Amino acid sequence: MKTSRRNFLKILGGGTILAATGAGAFLATRTPNKALAPWEMAGKYQDVRKWALSYALLAPNPHNRQPWQVDLSTPEQVTIYRDKAKDLRHTDPMARQLTIGMGCFLELLSIAASNANHNVTYDLFPNGEEGPIAIAKFSKGSSADPLFAQVMHRRSCKASFDDKKVPVKFADHLANYGNVITDEHKVAEVKKLTWDAWLVEAETPRTWQESVDLMRIGKDSVNANPDGIDISGPKMEVLKLMGIMNKESLLDRSSSGYLEGIKIYKNMLNSTPAYCTITTKSNSRVDQIDAGRRWIRLNLVTTSLGLALHPVSQSLQEFPEMADHYQHAHQLLAKPGETVQMLGRLGFGPSTNPTPRWPLEEKIIHE
Repeated sequence: MKTSRRNFLKILGGGTILAATGAGAFLATRTPNKALAPWEMAGKYQDVRKWALSYALLAPNPHNRQPWQVDLSTPEQVTIYRDKAKDLRHTDPMARQLTIGMGCFLELLSIAASNANHNVTYDLFPNGEEGPIAIAKFSKGSSADPLFAQVMHRRSCKASFDDKKVPVKFADHLANYGNVITDEHKVAEVKKLTWDAWLVEAETPRTWQESVDLMRIGKDSVNANPDGIDISGPKMEVLKLMGIMNKESLLDRSSSGYLEGIKIYKNMLNSTPAYCTITTKSNSRVDQIDAGRRWIRLNLVTTSLGLALHPVSQSLQEFPEMADHYQHAHQLLAKPGETVQMLGRLGFGPSTNPTPRWPLEEKIIHE
């Protein structure tokens, strides 16, 4: 155990171990290019619906489940479903977060279509919750949404932020899209909340198991299943080769992989200078869709400002062990009766890679 831990720290500390093991050439080939191909394919379709969908599927969503499915059998229309086989039964038992992810998808579809001179109107939940999420109807004649320019650059930055405050002028601008928290005392309270809530998720066996089951460790795993949690890159490849980073070790709370993972996540959360929330007056499915549409616009605006945004919504999850933190989050972040739909870290972060995606063709159920 001690030897593995020392090796782990050497890897985290720099690239010397790569040179020593001769692994550099191997690691240079470990980018999951197949899983990243949908980013290259965005905008390369003739049918305006597919053209817009190729950008919509880049939307952020819980655990990267990409739960959208589309029916193109009716001309000038896209019928959009949430694939319930992608549900997160333990961390998102009410499918609230997945519905928010569908809202992000719908908004990106509209933004993209506008840049092809098309307007999209939605009939939400036309058959109730058991039917499609929305019927999207395309028509010509729309002005381009300027936020489209940020779609290919948008990320959810899962890394430590720089030691730099969010400028007041940026916070004031973002207030048009969400509730921005920069007060140092409140930031400290939220920081503690996010860490405590993350620990609950990590230390509750069934919720942690659900996340570990969806971890894709290394290039081959990511390419084979480009949904779920991407754990790839040079450092992760070495850890996998050494037997330190695998699903078994991540389930062992005494393992170096699990312990260092906790340390890394805590350091990441502690680097946060500001937060942003999305709240709604009620908590209907339509409210959740609206929250997703607002969140993606917030994410695109933060991108335009050079800011990083990362959802840390564990305290908003509705499983029983999280109940105290859920209540505290609402006392801290919402007015009475409101629902906090999204909570995100805000700051200046490093450039990060795009998240793997299934190709559009895998998401079309009828054409």
